[in-house]
Amino acid sequence: MDVFTLLHRNIKWRFHNTFTIVMTILQPILWLVLYSAVAGQSMQGIGIENYTAFILPGLIVLVSFGACSSSGIMNYLIKTDGSFYRILIAPVKRNSIVLGQILEAVLCTFLEVAIMFIVSLFFGVKIASGWIGLVLIVLIIFLTAFFMSGLTYAISLYLPNEVVYETVMNAVVLPIFFLSTALFPADTLSGGLEIAVKLNPFTHVINALRDLIVQGNIVTKDILLVFMLLALMCCISFMWAIRRLKKETSL
Repeated sequence: MDVFTLLHRNIKWRFHNTFTIVMTILQPILWLVLYSAVAGQSMQGIGIENYTAFILPGLIVLVSFGACSSSGIMNYLIKTDGSFYRILIAPVKRNSIVLGQILEAVLCTFLEVAIMFIVSLFFGVKIASGWIGLVLIVLIIFLTAFFMSGLTYAISLYLPNEVVYETVMNAVVLPIFFLSTALFPADTLSGGLEIAVKLNPFTHVINALRDLIVQGNIVTKDILLVFMLLALMCCISFMWAIRRLKKETSL
């Protein structure tokens, strides 16, 4: 019950601060529209018929990063008005506090991803793998957002203020996004850049989403690998977030 109470409170905060939704969804939508218009024809020369569908998986991950990063800002704002510390002294389990905020970021991610899917329909994007693929996509997005929200929660408790936090998040998110297959196919890379892209865990997440959306391929081995990888990352980020919150309590 504590989790749902805190989740409801965080959702109310989110809609009271709707700019956190607008700002995180605006850039990916602009990229979706502009890249489709500018790079769509040139990408047909290398075999990508619908570039909007091709970049959509990468932008889904970017939206998840943005929504979860804005959730970290919540900690700084509620610290300012004192409600953060009122929650800490309340008889609420620490894992419930963390889970309530993580789930709010996950729901915000799904809201923004749904908006992107609606926009992408106007560019001829369809989920080639059908209803089974849709379920797998939802699970991948859930795990991605869960990991990222746990990570941003822990980082926001570690850094002193929102200015430093935003700087660090940009330094983390942008390299992860650009050193992946979000905007270009992996077979065009070579050398050290190819190695860096392959070592990026979100390259495999984006490729799995792309196979489900564009190719219609449900490769069980690849899907299971992505699920296992994300599940491990979720456990690590969640445990780190709880540890950081307990340190806040002990101060």
